[in-house]
Amino acid sequence: MAWFRKEKKQRKPLKTKLEIPADVWEKCESCGHTDLREKFFANLNVCPACEYHRRLRSVEYATFLLDDGTIEETESDIKSVDPLTFPDYPGRLKKARDNAGDADAILTVTGTMDGMPVNLAAMDFAFMGGSMGSVVGEKIARLGQRSLENKFPLIIVSASGGARMQEGVLSLMQMAKTSAVLSQLAERRVPYVSILTNPTTGGVSASYAMLGDAILAEPGAVIGFAGPRVIKQTLGQDLPDGFQTSEFLLEHGMVDSVVHRRDLKRTVGQLLRHMSGKPAATGWASA
Repeated sequence: MAWFRKEKKQRKPLKTKLEIPADVWEKCESCGHTDLREKFFANLNVCPACEYHRRLRSVEYATFLLDDGTIEETESDIKSVDPLTFPDYPGRLKKARDNAGDADAILTVTGTMDGMPVNLAAMDFAFMGGSMGSVVGEKIARLGQRSLENKFPLIIVSASGGARMQEGVLSLMQMAKTSAVLSQLAERRVPYVSILTNPTTGGVSASYAMLGDAILAEPGAVIGFAGPRVIKQTLGQDLPDGFQTSEFLLEHGMVDSVVHRRDLKRTVGQLLRHMSGKPAATGWASA
């Protein structure tokens, strides 16, 4: 009889299973800690577990170092070409632009830092390893010239594997070009702060990266000219622990301070105010 028959109904799950997209997670390259991308982003891409400083793009450095709404890109029309008709170089440039965007290995901007007008150049390792080619040298030289004309402090954030081999001697010439502009800044007492990130090597470390009035480095950054293997073979002896890290260079007097990324803006701002002898918000336009 129907009165005593229990109909079986399909049970609905009490909770809906949430599908979390794979791209919301980030993994630290140093300790393997996995966390939400938002947490890494909020922490300026520093691992919340081990404090490892992961790489940032050039636009990200400009965004958190400079005041909101003040950033203006300069020399955006300069693009890398193939001056030496190096094999496969045009294709590599196209691939680099696809990976890193339409920019080159460096971004140059003007803006303010806590109200102070500054000129900022930030290298981008995502574009062919942040290699220094003709565009990098020309952009730094032009930005340095702006600093000379306006007497605004210059800040350069370096992240590079060195000179771009596909441009040969033209790339090496950029070391002299940029160093000459920085020499003029020093003569006219226009402050220049160099920030070294992971990695800063090769021709970049041999030129403008190590010429700052103040040289700051992020924790754990690899900084040097040649690689450890080459140096070990040349010297014929084992290298000390931590060789070519920012902490090692600080201990040996090659950098002025190792600064956590969250403290960079405050530290650079204090340095610039000290070197200029002027307050943050006034007195800069007529410097």
